[in-house]
Amino acid sequence: MPKPRPDPEALLKRLEWTVLRRLDGLLHGDYRTLLRGFGLDLADLREYQYHDDVRHIDWNVTARLQTPYVREFHEDREVTAWFLLDLSPSVDFGSVAKKRSVSEEFVAVLARMMTRHGNRVGALFYGDRLDTVIPARGGRRHVLELLHRLQSRPATTQSAATDLRDFLGSAFQAIKRRSLVFVVSDFISTPGWERPLAQLAERHEVLAVRLYDPLEMDIPDVGMLVIEDAETGEQLFVDTGDAAFRARFAAAATRREEELRAAFRQAGVDTLELVTGDDLVESLMRFTDLRRLRGRRGTGHPGRGLPRHLGAMRSAA
Repeated sequence: MPKPRPDPEALLKRLEWTVLRRLDGLLHGDYRTLLRGFGLDLADLREYQYHDDVRHIDWNVTARLQTPYVREFHEDREVTAWFLLDLSPSVDFGSVAKKRSVSEEFVAVLARMMTRHGNRVGALFYGDRLDTVIPARGGRRHVLELLHRLQSRPATTQSAATDLRDFLGSAFQAIKRRSLVFVVSDFISTPGWERPLAQLAERHEVLAVRLYDPLEMDIPDVGMLVIEDAETGEQLFVDTGDAAFRARFAAAATRREEELRAAFRQAGVDTLELVTGDDLVESLMRFTDLRRLRGRRGTGHPGRGLPRHLGAMRSAA
């Protein structure tokens, strides 16, 4: 019998005590080390240096002086954040905890962290299409309303594979003002979502929050098994005791990992991996360390900051 889900107030209180308090201690109250904002007020111009973000190049000044110049900004103190939540059937999978539960906890922590610093948060829900828009507001009560809407939403049933192109394209049309955008998804979708994600990143500061379960990478030897596609309902009878089958499964999963990382790099977005069963604080701090490293060096290294089991599998591959 499944455990009853806590109500939004109980969930938020638990996370405030177990996650937010720990983050406050580790970040020493400076949440901007985790959520690097974006500047809207031009502060200065300087010559381009290796590893500077090419999106900050001032092409007019560059053309006049025949030397690349970049803009420097003052960080905007008030940020509007949007959570683009993929609630398609595949996020209801999980060997330790459902990916959907991991998504809810992440949204609760980040939304509360931002609203208590005077920022506003909103959300867009996607089942088989963009069907819910929660306007951006501030305050703890608004976070509770967002969690209530998220928890009370029934599981999505659909007969076709998820298409994130439609979701990201609709989000681009819906979010007009430059914002901080969290795309929370397992990115199990038909191909073609890379370009809409890059287009979204051209207007907003975008973070891809990828939900992940270890069984999606390495299937164990449990004998004969019926595997069902959560998106389409298609079923397949397989022998997990067959070493050749498990090797093909692992190779296909590794290829998908490489394709995903290449897509995120091409779109120019940072990626936070949230793995079912992992500690949320550790995942957030691992991501924070990566962003600090990138801030010092001006670039990141693909594969750094990955969950332990993914890093080990990547090295083995």
